Amino acid sequence: MLYIVATPIGNLKDITLRAIEVLKSVDLIACEDTRHSKILLDHYGINKPTTSFYQHNRFTKGEYLLGLLKAGKNIALVSDAGTPGILDPGYNLINLAIEHNIPLTVIPGAVALVNALVLSGKPAHAFIFEGFLSAKAVARKNRLKELKKLELTVIFYESSHRILKTLQDIAEVFAERKVVLCRELTKKFEEVKRGSAKELLEHFSSQKPRGEFVVII
Repeated sequence: MLYIVATPIGNLKDITLRAIEVLKSVDLIACEDTRHSKILLDHYGINKPTTSFYQHNRFTKGEYLLGLLKAGKNIALVSDAGTPGILDPGYNLINLAIEHNIPLTVIPGAVALVNALVLSGKPAHAFIFEGFLSAKAVARKNRLKELKKLELTVIFYESSHRILKTLQDIAEVFAERKVVLCRELTKKFEEVKRGSAKELLEHFSSQKPRGEFVVII
């Protein structure tokens, strides 16, 4: 069985009892970053073999993990934070397991985009998740123009070093439409800021942006 195990996005207490049970029972834990996952595993006294499974080794290591699954081993897949398969290489292993008829299941838990959507107070009955917008200014702005045409709540992730440029683009495309920025979700310094993109740009221009952002329009 391949267990796709959601882990906390910040606060280590945000893990389910079932996730802990599964991590303690499997033969191997495939981690996006073994050093990062070790913090969580040590916290809960989980002493199981780990192996790295990340973007640059996902094909070769995927075949290795598939071989173990075919041999009858139980493997847990975890990402650095949240639910594997969303914007991480876990997607590749999940599809490999499906192609080879390996049983798999999800141990549900935290997802940053869902946390942020609920906190935002924006309509959640119909939304689109864009992952990360392009790092290229022209492509990013063109995509924002396309998204403006949709009658949906728009959600995407953005890094601290690019959030100011992205807010500038949002201000030009969406004008005074209200935006919500969430950062450090579930952590001690969790912050939710609401306002127009112009207002948020002024705020974070005077206060250095830190952490990963979830943007909701």
